[in-house]
Amino acid sequence: MTERIFPDFYGNSSVCQALRNMIRQERIPQTLLLAGPEGVGKATLARRFAAALLGDAEKIEQDDLSLDGNVERLAEREKLPSEKRADDPLVFASHADFLTFPPDGPLRQITIQQIRLLKERARFSPLKGRRRVFLVDHIDRANEQAANSLLKILEEPPAHLVVVMTAENFAGLLPTIRSRSLIFHMTGLSDGEMKEFAESRGWSVTERRVMLAAGSPGLAVTLDPELWDTRRKRMVTLLEVASGQARFSAWVKHSESISASKTEKLEHYLRMLYMLLEDVLLVREGIAPRRNPDLAAPLSRIAGGITLEWMRKATEKVDELVEFARRNVQKGVALDAFAVEMRKAAG
Repeated sequence: MTERIFPDFYGNSSVCQALRNMIRQERIPQTLLLAGPEGVGKATLARRFAAALLGDAEKIEQDDLSLDGNVERLAEREKLPSEKRADDPLVFASHADFLTFPPDGPLRQITIQQIRLLKERARFSPLKGRRRVFLVDHIDRANEQAANSLLKILEEPPAHLVVVMTAENFAGLLPTIRSRSLIFHMTGLSDGEMKEFAESRGWSVTERRVMLAAGSPGLAVTLDPELWDTRRKRMVTLLEVASGQARFSAWVKHSESISASKTEKLEHYLRMLYMLLEDVLLVREGIAPRRNPDLAAPLSRIAGGITLEWMRKATEKVDELVEFARRNVQKGVALDAFAVEMRKAAG
């Protein structure tokens, strides 16, 4: 078993080592950005880094958004009117000197009210030690107003403040935010690292959740295989219709089920679409599907009916839908539009 640079953290050893060296040398930048795909441990590493600076690791870990109590709190806030959320901006602060500002509400955005609260709390001196650490989780979900407001404190942060941000959509951030940050790019875990992670959880490396996670420990922890299969089946049908391999009527029942669900979010299906499109491209180039080897036959049929230009347009369309998802567009309507537009592109 490889020695851990940070406790119970797997993968991205070069990033971990760089952060550890900063701590040892007492050269801590005031703004850090951890960029990378979903579930590779960006927020987890931010908490481990903060614990190394501040101590009280157990308190800091209580800000983990995947904990049951925090999941419930986030779900409850989605039901609140926007005025209520604005009056009480979301922040987790189990440790007095470590604050987490996560995406809030049904659109899962970083709001201007949260950034104003961050700026207000930033003025307070640490209760212990020399530093306070603020985690802005998913800064790429901040609207323009919130991002510009945050930029003001990044330009002239108090001497005691360290701001750590995470982002999946690194390219979508304001260039000025990127230029003010020390950026670390994180990647998915290797097969060997996922094996170590799985064994630490008492899982078999052949367990389906580990295989589906494809290098994402966070996804492996939260993945519900049954729900995954339901979403995947729906998106395979969508791609079959969009590529002209099936009639539009095959999609209608799935569209109606998705639209009727109050718990299913458009972003869940868009992530699935990205994953399936990646496998379709691999199959088209004669490579086995990465995450869906059991779907080789339907993915091959889809791949056989499309062109690289269709793939480009499909990816761009999903990118557009990601932006629409943050504006609360109707799920069924958005996916119907994808099917219609891409079916035309397929001829």
